[in-house]
Amino acid sequence: MKNKTLGSALIVAGTTIGGGMLAMPLTSAGIGFGLTIVLLIALWLLLCFSALLFVELYQNADSDAGIGTLAEKYYGTFGRVISTAVLIIFLYALVSAYVSGGSSIIAAFLPTIVDAETTSRVAGLLFTLVFGAFIIIGTSSVDVVNRLLFTTKILAFLLVLCLLLPKVSFENLLEIPIDNALIISASPIFFTSFGFHGSIPSLNKYLDGNVKALRISILIGTSIPLVAYILWQLATHGVLSQGEFLAILDKDPTLNGLATAVSAATDSAIIGGTVRIFSALALITSFLGVALGLFEALEDLLKRVNINAGRASLGLLTFLPPLAFALFYPQGFVAALGYAGQMFAFYAIVLPIAMVWKMRQQFPDLAYRVKGGSTALIIALVIGVFIVIVPFLTEAGLLPKVVG
Repeated sequence: MKNKTLGSALIVAGTTIGGGMLAMPLTSAGIGFGLTIVLLIALWLLLCFSALLFVELYQNADSDAGIGTLAEKYYGTFGRVISTAVLIIFLYALVSAYVSGGSSIIAAFLPTIVDAETTSRVAGLLFTLVFGAFIIIGTSSVDVVNRLLFTTKILAFLLVLCLLLPKVSFENLLEIPIDNALIISASPIFFTSFGFHGSIPSLNKYLDGNVKALRISILIGTSIPLVAYILWQLATHGVLSQGEFLAILDKDPTLNGLATAVSAATDSAIIGGTVRIFSALALITSFLGVALGLFEALEDLLKRVNINAGRASLGLLTFLPPLAFALFYPQGFVAALGYAGQMFAFYAIVLPIAMVWKMRQQFPDLAYRVKGGSTALIIALVIGVFIVIVPFLTEAGLLPKVVG
């Protein structure tokens, strides 16, 4: 395998393994290990399918074409506007989730300032100022710090697994769901955990439009997170009974609550501390990648309307809305990921299906076509639209709410 192909696969894996992974135990505590694995595999198959649709699209596009350009090719200015708007809203939701999650972790290391709520707000402000500064300075600074943090994150993850897996109880793994409908409620949050589709244009450009290499990168790059997620679920579900998990998370439904739950169940401060470190690193690396994407998307949007904003102004536009969300909704990590899942479902499922459907009509003889035909496109579309409406069904009381 060529280095570029392997490197692209690792970029897919690195983009995917992040903050969304941390929300999995929070949202699957009442589902049980068995159904959680079923959900993971089903969503992996769905998002692999949708990513390969982009590979199909790039057979008939320039190697440096962005997703907005692809949408404009098949649906004109309307397609570009809608795809760009959804992308920016999606990235705002993700950055909001990561600032909210980061504040709960940073707050655990700070002394109490007036009260817990004030401490959380100060933590959110510190998280945004420190790591947002790398975005404003430039991509090179993000690259340097991200390499260091990503390497440390992988080492921390392996250490967490080594500490937790020997304490796994098969009795915990065999517990049945407290409500089968929770698997539906959790789907938008799990859905974002396989999200790397915004990076596909960059990967295609890096691979010089080699769609075969892009296909291999996607298949390998998404398989690595699937294995990591299954091991993560095995570790967390295996050491925590549903009763213990739900009782602790009911008091603190945040990432800090997850670390507290693991520490209490294993009676090990070392394990709890290691989980906190891994959680913080996963959030930071996800935050850096997503925030950089949002910063550049806003810069490109302003340039299109002839507004030349400086990096400081772009930084304020990038970080003030997510920071406000974290300050006034400090426990909104899971909720923000759920609504990000709505935007991502459109961006990663509905949009590529719509473009491929039209492209197949215009160019029926292209060499590569994702298997399944029109039937697979329709099934994937129905699932994607359903994931979009799940949070509304939950808010209406038609589906149970997940923890958080």
